[in-house]
Amino acid sequence: MVSAAPIQKKAIRFHARSFVAFALAPEAPLSNWLQGLDRWIENSPGFFLGRPVVLDLNVLKPSAGEVAGLVDELAQRGIRVYAMELAGVDDLGPGLPPVLKGARPSTLDETVTPPGQKSAPPAPAEQPQPEARTLILETPVRSGQSVFHPHGDVIVLGSVGSGSEIIAAGSIHIYGTLRGRAIAGAMGNSGARIFCQKNEAELLAVDGWYRTADDMEASTRGRPTQAYLENDVIWVAALD
Repeated sequence: MVSAAPIQKKAIRFHARSFVAFALAPEAPLSNWLQGLDRWIENSPGFFLGRPVVLDLNVLKPSAGEVAGLVDELAQRGIRVYAMELAGVDDLGPGLPPVLKGARPSTLDETVTPPGQKSAPPAPAEQPQPEARTLILETPVRSGQSVFHPHGDVIVLGSVGSGSEIIAAGSIHIYGTLRGRAIAGAMGNSGARIFCQKNEAELLAVDGWYRTADDMEASTRGRPTQAYLENDVIWVAALD
C-alpha cells in the first residue's frame, strides 16, 4: 500500500490598503449637473485621469438602469467609477461597480453657487486623518506635474508651471509665480488659504469652491496674492 504524500497548502495573504478617492454626488436635473462637470473638466483637463472616483448616489437616488447610463456618461469623460454609495442598497446588479458603506458624502453643487462663483472639484472621500505635516518642495513644479499632499500644507520654494496642479489638505504657499492650479483644503478645510508671490493662476480653489483666471479681478494678476473662503465665497485679494 502506497501512502499519499501530504498536500502542501500555500497560505493566501491579504493586505489592507487605504487610498484617497474623489467623490462625485450627481443631482437632478442630471443634464445640468453633467454640464457643470463638463465646465470643470474644461477648466482642469486631465484632473480625474488615473484617480479613483466614488459615485455618491444618495441625493440622486436613481434606478439601476439610470446608474448604468450615468457610469457610461462619466466613462466618456475619462472618469472611471470604482465604487458607489447608496443608502439601503447592497448591490445594483452585475456589470456595475460595487456599493460601499460607511463613507461620508461629498458634493459638487452648482445649484447653490453664488453669482460669479463656481464650485470646485469634489473633495476626496474622508479617510482617517494622520498627524498633519508640511510638504516642502525645494524645486519648481514643472508644467504638467501634479502634487497631492493629503496630510497638511504645501510650500513651494520656486514657481508652479502652467498646466500643473498642487492639491493640499491644508494651505498652499508658493514663493514664486503660480501659473497652474492650486487647490487648498481639499479634504474639507474651510480655513485653508493659498498664497503666492505672483498670481498668474489658471485656477484657485479652497474647500470645494474655485475661481478661474477669467473670474479673477485684473488687479490681482501679476501680484502677491492670497485666496481664502468666507461665507461660501472664495476671495482673491492682492497682498501689496
